[in-house]
Amino acid sequence: MDVQVKKFYLSMVFPTLFLLLLWLVKLIEITLDFDFSSLGIYPLRFSSLIGIFASPLLHGSLDHLMANSATLWILFVALFYFYSPVAFKVFFFVYVATGLWVWVGGRPGFHIGASGIIYGLAAFLSVSGMIRNHIRFMALSLIVIFLYGGLLWGILPGQVGISWESHLLGGVAGIVMAFYYRKKELSIPIPLFPDYSKMEDDDGGLPWQQTMEELNQEENE
Repeated sequence: MDVQVKKFYLSMVFPTLFLLLLWLVKLIEITLDFDFSSLGIYPLRFSSLIGIFASPLLHGSLDHLMANSATLWILFVALFYFYSPVAFKVFFFVYVATGLWVWVGGRPGFHIGASGIIYGLAAFLSVSGMIRNHIRFMALSLIVIFLYGGLLWGILPGQVGISWESHLLGGVAGIVMAFYYRKKELSIPIPLFPDYSKMEDDDGGLPWQQTMEELNQEENE
């Protein structure tokens, strides 16, 4: 099996297990007819410190969980595939920092859901790709922005039933990690585009330059 294909399959393992854990928790809630929301984050309540770790595993409804599942899985796989050397560190920082910051600065009430992680991963992938001087990571960044740019609306305050604080602070955590690891060397995965910045023909010119010269000659003939 090709090394990059194997790497891609391996990058799906942890994201899939984490997603299964979220669904298992929701299934237990439904089976026991019990609501675990009280285990979420209630800001500045010491008995709610456990929510820093528990809240991303909890969702208010099946619709809430389903809305998060696909996006979380896709961003998670992208993180582990493109940024495998730092993937776990980024994930755990976003996970813990988002929860801690919401506990300190969130509105009164229970905050639950994995949306903070989603915003953290999206922010990390977008910003990291932009500040790295490599076309493939920049391409990934643009793809994430194109697909999930609408997430920006989620950081606006005043939305009923939505923890915009988790969204905003998760995004901040992702940006912090993007700058922290901006100089971390990474192995380049399967090319998304040919990297013409590093490709030269036999005459020392770039491929597109040679092509344009050939086209000009054909027009003159």
